[in-house]
Amino acid sequence: MVDSNLMIPLAVLGVGFVAAVSIGSIAWYNSKRPPGWESKERPDFVPKVDKDDLIADVSDSQGR
Repeated sequence: MVDSNLMIPLAVLGVGFVAAVSIGSIAWYNSKRPPGWESKERPDFVPKVDKDDLIADVSDSQGR
């Protein structure tokens, strides 16, 4: 089967893949909708991210 030396790198690879897909899905749902998807609703599990909130957070951190 798989050596015990390879279990940790494979686990990190698996967790990284799941994280990348999750973050990418959130980013895609919060981006401008492609043609034909403008009227589609955002799924309940995807958080709403506003650009104004992100800009305000960056401005606050740079002022410190």
